[in-house]
Amino acid sequence: MQEDLIARAREIIEKIIYITIASVTPEGKPWNSPVYSAYDKDSYTFYWVSPRAAQHSKNIEANPNVFLAIYDSTVPEGTGEGVYVQAKASVVTDPKEMAKAIYFLYTRKKKKLRDVSHFLDMRPRRIYKAVPEKVWLNSDEKIGDENIDIRIEIKLP
Repeated sequence: MQEDLIARAREIIEKIIYITIASVTPEGKPWNSPVYSAYDKDSYTFYWVSPRAAQHSKNIEANPNVFLAIYDSTVPEGTGEGVYVQAKASVVTDPKEMAKAIYFLYTRKKKKLRDVSHFLDMRPRRIYKAVPEKVWLNSDEKIGDENIDIRIEIKLP
């Protein structure tokens, strides 16, 4: 069963290009941000580009603990599935990792690759990453005559 859940999680991650990042403001307020993302298929590290001045970017700088939701809402009501990821997020500073992230991000969009310099120095945007710590897939469980949404922890990669 675990292999089936892992395969389904991989399908959702491949299909859905937007992740929602839940972070916390320095004042302790919750903040959600949907972002276009790409990922490394070997480690399932997620990458995205955001302005340094964006609230979620500031939140990550203050607190790297984030929660990602990758939800397939393209299916009929009541049949949606999602991948949920507890992760550590940070700005990517290593030029080699930046180049790798740029490759993942821009080839997923089928766009021309940008140079690392677009995300350095005084430029307004940075590349961020989220490294998974725990991953879940939602499922359902029958309690009496009702289906209850549950999450099952899985191992990626």
